[in-house]
Amino acid sequence: MNLTEIAHFRYATKVFDPDKRIPDQLFDQIKTLLRFSPSSVNSQPWHFIIADSPEGRQRLSQGALGSYAYNERKILDASHVILFCAKNAIDDEYLLHLLDTEDQDGRYADASQKDLVHQVRTMFVNLHRFDFKDAQHWMEKQLYLNMGAILLGAGSLGVDALPMEGIDIQALNEEFGLLKQGYTAVAMVALGYRKAGDFNAALPKSRRSEAEIFTVLS
Repeated sequence: MNLTEIAHFRYATKVFDPDKRIPDQLFDQIKTLLRFSPSSVNSQPWHFIIADSPEGRQRLSQGALGSYAYNERKILDASHVILFCAKNAIDDEYLLHLLDTEDQDGRYADASQKDLVHQVRTMFVNLHRFDFKDAQHWMEKQLYLNMGAILLGAGSLGVDALPMEGIDIQALNEEFGLLKQGYTAVAMVALGYRKAGDFNAALPKSRRSEAEIFTVLS
């Protein structure tokens, strides 16, 4: 499929077939996308909880009770579910950890280049920490970049997906002890294969027109 075909193929899947499982070799590619998604200044302020078993999905479904019960069946019937978690803070120690990891991966030819990257990244991060005071919101933005990569990547593999913000963040933070680990739950993506009869699969896509959303400079 080309990108146009993928854009039309993928949709917010409302009913998953519980009898169909994503092959391991395909989900390994999705995990690669999770790791290698771009983020501002390579900040990677994320952690992912992956449920690929009935027991794991049952734990994640604790975030879909009460007011969020409309998402419970989707979590339980999907093949795999990913809980996207963002860091609660980004401090100097973490920035040094990023720098050392990049160094070990061979990104720096010499010490001066490494120092420059650290200075620039620290300056940019500190804008959000101390000037804009929106570090948490900024880190969650990076998480949504990752989520977009997953939705497009899954579609390219013929895998259906559903992003979910309708989840109980507090319940999931408690279920997995996330706050103590320095993270907070943000959103989920359920992945699998659509079940025949999913009403949303048959509906035409509706998007604003090109004339309304594009300004082309010439």
